[in-house]
Amino acid sequence: MRAFLFVLLVLAALPASAQPKLKVISTFSILGDFVAQVGGDRVEDGVIVGPDTDVHTYQPTPIDARRLAAAQVLVSNGLGFEGWLDRLAEAASFKGRRIIASQGTTTTLDPHCWQDVGCARRYVANITEGLTAADPANAAFYRAHAADYDQRLAALDTWIRSEIAKVPPERRKVITGHNAFQYFARAYGVRFEAARGYNTDSEPTARDIAGLIRDVRAQHIKALFVENLTNPALIDQVAHDAGVHVGPALYSDALSRPDGPAPTYEAMMRYNVTALVVGMMKN
Repeated sequence: MRAFLFVLLVLAALPASAQPKLKVISTFSILGDFVAQVGGDRVEDGVIVGPDTDVHTYQPTPIDARRLAAAQVLVSNGLGFEGWLDRLAEAASFKGRRIIASQGTTTTLDPHCWQDVGCARRYVANITEGLTAADPANAAFYRAHAADYDQRLAALDTWIRSEIAKVPPERRKVITGHNAFQYFARAYGVRFEAARGYNTDSEPTARDIAGLIRDVRAQHIKALFVENLTNPALIDQVAHDAGVHVGPALYSDALSRPDGPAPTYEAMMRYNVTALVVGMMKN
C-alpha cells in the first residue's frame, strides 16, 4: 500500500508532459472532442471514425484493431449506433474499460442523442466518471475540466433556445438528408422530416420522396438541408421539384476538419443553429 501511494505522489509531482497519458479511443469525432475537453493533456485521445466520415457505413481496418488493442479506455455512443464495434473489439481482444456515453439519457429510436445539448452534458458526465475510474491519480483534473466544460454547454443550450425563439413556431419546420435531429426537435421545438431514416445508408421509396415534396409545398417549408455525410441528390431532387433552395450542409454525425466550420461540438451546434434559423426565416 505504501509503495502504491508513493507512486501516486511521484506521478502527481511530475509535470503533465512527463506523466504517462491515459490511452483513450473514441468511436467517432464528436465523442473524441468530449474526451479532449475533459481529458486535456492527461489523455492520448484517438478516434476511430474521424471528421467528415460516416460512422454508419464505416468499415474498420486492421490498423483500427491494433490501435484499439493498445488502448486502456474505449468510448462509444451505444444505442446500436456503431454496428461494427463489437466485432472490432473482439478482433482487437480489447480488455480495457468501456464507457457508453449515452448511458442514462432518455432515448428514442434515434441514436443521435448529442443533438440535444442536455444529452451531451450527460455524455460528458459519463465520460468524466469513466476517465476518473480508469485514472484515479488525475480525477481532480478531469472533474475540474468537466465542470468548466459543463458551464459552457449550459450556456450553449441557453443560446440555442434564444436563437430558436426568434423563429415563429409555425415556421419551425426543416427537411434534412437523414433522420438525425429528433433529439434536437424534442429539446428545442423544431419539426424535422428526413429523406432517409436514422441510418445514412437507408433508401427511401418513391412514395417517401413524393410525400416530402407534397409536405414542402403544402406547408411552405423553406429550410431544406443536406448533412456533411449524406449524398445531396435526394434533397436536391425534393428542392427542385418543390421549387425551393437547399441550405448549407449541416453537421450531424461527425465534426468538420480543423479548418472547417465545425471542428468542435460547440462550434458544430452554433453553426447548425445559425444555418437552421436563417433557413426557417426565409420568405
